[in-house]
Amino acid sequence: MNGGHDLGGMHGFGPVAAEPDEPVFHHEWERRAFAITLACGLLGRWNLDMARHARERIPPPRYLGASYYEIWFEALLTLLVEQGLLSADELETGRSAEASAGELRVPGPDAVRAILERGGSTRADEAPARFLVGERVRVRNRHPLGHTRAPRYVRGRAGTIEGRHGTYVFPDAHAHGGGPRPQPLYSVRFDGIELWGKDGDPGSAVYVDLWEGYLEPAPEQR
Repeated sequence: MNGGHDLGGMHGFGPVAAEPDEPVFHHEWERRAFAITLACGLLGRWNLDMARHARERIPPPRYLGASYYEIWFEALLTLLVEQGLLSADELETGRSAEASAGELRVPGPDAVRAILERGGSTRADEAPARFLVGERVRVRNRHPLGHTRAPRYVRGRAGTIEGRHGTYVFPDAHAHGGGPRPQPLYSVRFDGIELWGKDGDPGSAVYVDLWEGYLEPAPEQR
C-alpha cells in the first residue's frame, strides 16, 4: 500500500542522523515493548508479513511522528484486536473483560532464546525462474491497497536482473492469509537517471530485491 512508511525517493525529510554507539533501547519501556511483541508473536496467530502490514496501516501523521518501538507496539495492539485476543474496551480500560481460559501458551525464556538464535527462513523449494541474469525488466505499475514489498519509487521503472536469490514466500499474499505462494526473488539494478530523471546522478545505481510477480519484460524486449 502507499502509506507513510514508503519513504524511498521522497524529498524533504533531511539526512539520516546517525547516533554514535547507539543503544538497542533508549528507554526501559522500549525493552518491554519489544519483549511483549516477541512473546505475542510466539502465539502463532500472525506471521511476519501480517505484522509489517499492521505497521503500515498506522495513519501517516501518527507513523511519521512515532518512534521505532512506538510503531511496533501500536501495530501489536492492532493485531491483538484483529485476532480476537484483546477488545477495544479492554484497551480503553486497561482491564481484562473476562477471566483467561488458559489456552494461550508461549515458550519459556530458554526456548525463546533458542528460537531467536536459530531464526527462521522464508525460503521455499526452488521454482523455475522466468527471468535471466542480465535481462531487462520493468516493475509493474501497481498500487495495491494491501501489503507489498515493491517500493513506490521503482514502480513503472526499468532495470536489469543482476542476480537471483532463490525462491521465497510471497509477502503480498502471506500478509493477508493467502498462504506462502513462493516466487523467485531477484536483485534488480536501476540506474539513477531511470529513477530520478535528468536530476539523477548518471553514475549512481540502486539495487532492489523484487519478487517475480512484481516484474514484466521491459518494453524493448517485447
